Amino acid sequence: MARAEGSDDKHYHFLQWALANGIQINGVAPFEFPGREAKRLHGMKADEVMIAVPVSTMLTIDRVPRGFVDRFPSETSIHGILAAFLTHGDTSLLDHWATWRKIWPSREHFQQSLPVLWPERTASDDQGCINLPPSVTGQWKLFYNTHCDFTAQDTYQKVLVQQRKRLHDAWENVLSVFPTTDWSVFSYNWLILNTRSFYYVSPGKEPPDDWNDAIGLVPFGDYLNHADNAKGDEVLMSYGSHPNDYLLVEYGFILDKNESDAVYLDDIVFQDLSSDDKEALCTHGYYGHYEINSSGPNLGVSIVASLKCMKREDWEKFVLDPPSSGPISEEATEWIRKWVDTYLQESLVAIKGLEGMTSVKGVSHSLENLSPALNQKVATLLRRWIQIRDMCQKALNTLV
Repeated sequence: MARAEGSDDKHYHFLQWALANGIQINGVAPFEFPGREAKRLHGMKADEVMIAVPVSTMLTIDRVPRGFVDRFPSETSIHGILAAFLTHGDTSLLDHWATWRKIWPSREHFQQSLPVLWPERTASDDQGCINLPPSVTGQWKLFYNTHCDFTAQDTYQKVLVQQRKRLHDAWENVLSVFPTTDWSVFSYNWLILNTRSFYYVSPGKEPPDDWNDAIGLVPFGDYLNHADNAKGDEVLMSYGSHPNDYLLVEYGFILDKNESDAVYLDDIVFQDLSSDDKEALCTHGYYGHYEINSSGPNLGVSIVASLKCMKREDWEKFVLDPPSSGPISEEATEWIRKWVDTYLQESLVAIKGLEGMTSVKGVSHSLENLSPALNQKVATLLRRWIQIRDMCQKALNTLV
């Protein structure tokens, strides 16, 4: 393969390594799009096989020596073991992927784009620091999120809290085997796996209980960028149907157009529920996941709003077949308006704070007065909060 004009030596050498190791590359090549940190695949025809990657070139748990794996506590995640292997593995084995590893993004890139590496006070600081959305942190400006006796596990709520727990659990397990492990090196390798892995389950094995452990790094495949509906001259792939807050935490970006985007009213709704209310909702499978999406509030929101204004025996009948029960009452609609408006007001406070950091109104194209790192964070979060504001406003409009 001829060297692409203007390509960096590390990318050229990686392409030569890929070809030498049996990776088939058909009609695509890395291309650096303006404003992008990394090179991406460019040039593809419809219904054409782009790349074929032998499993032997992938970095998976199957490539880690059994003796290395067996040193870790049984509860250690595959994700954590792979990160430990990249950190402490035999260099004679890791050298196989050395050329590939040179094209991976830097830790500095992760520090700009991934909230897990931002100062924790960023989430809820009252002195002008940027604040992340509640679906990311579980923290709010306008009210204190009270402790809840009931547990509602949701992949898309408190996303950063869940991610930090996975990372720190892995860190503690690795420290038990390698006590002098460097945090910056280990966390970087963990994030490489978290942001660049493909779904992978070892042949003959059942999928793990935690889908975060069904991972494998695929050389050349990790050039692919993301789009919700992948098409166009740039070769894109979908990371899955996820809201933007999840994409921000897990991968460091948000989409301007995302059909899967949503925010959640759970923390707001829970403020208005008694223990008996929560128990009734749990019994019928409607506790939590109160979502606002592009279509407005989901069914669960209508169910919990109806609970607030119906006699319990009437609600027990309603909840068994809600779609056939007709429109919800005006009183229930008012409860939904109240909850959505609370989220809307939260977004307006956040937008005002972020605009104050830029001295402009709306999403500005001139953030030059900010440091480059803060510039990217503020611009991304301003875009995100405006998306949330618009989603809440649209939901309110549907309730008129």
